[in-house]
Amino acid sequence: MKQAIYGLILYVFLILPPVASLAESVMTIHMHMQMPLLVVVGFLFTPFLKQTFPNFFVQWNAKGVPGILLFMVITVYWMLPRAMDEALNIRAIETFKFISLPFFAGVPLRDSWSKMNRLWKSITFIFLTLTYGMIGILYILTPIQLCNNYLMLEQKTLGWSSLVTALCFLAYLILNVTIDKSKYE
Repeated sequence: MKQAIYGLILYVFLILPPVASLAESVMTIHMHMQMPLLVVVGFLFTPFLKQTFPNFFVQWNAKGVPGILLFMVITVYWMLPRAMDEALNIRAIETFKFISLPFFAGVPLRDSWSKMNRLWKSITFIFLTLTYGMIGILYILTPIQLCNNYLMLEQKTLGWSSLVTALCFLAYLILNVTIDKSKYE
């Protein structure tokens, strides 16, 4: 219950118009800070929601695969330049962002993670690595402005930060494969 309260506090803080406006004013903060924090809100709400609706999670996401697929779809959608632009220009899309990231990405991710086997966890990290890498290359190499609300410099900065994120995921994958965890338990 304590996590849900912290999640609610963070959620209310992120929704406040001055905070949302400030976070959305810089492209990198918008994608790499505000959106992941909204997923964290979903993480914090998950135990409360699982306690409140236990049958829903057992029936809908028994093995964790449907939840992780929903997480992947929502994540890819919010990485698209068009989605980021529309979230700034259309109030309904911004509302969808504040609902979809916590409840259709964060909650399914936390619920699915403990249910999935090692293969699906690796697939998830490979997917995130490839997605961040491709989106980083797209933002860096595209000679035109992809988001009308942001400058080209911000677009290039987001591209480089996405590539760094992809490299971090890749480093984790390599460490996960090469290190014998039984030596450290």
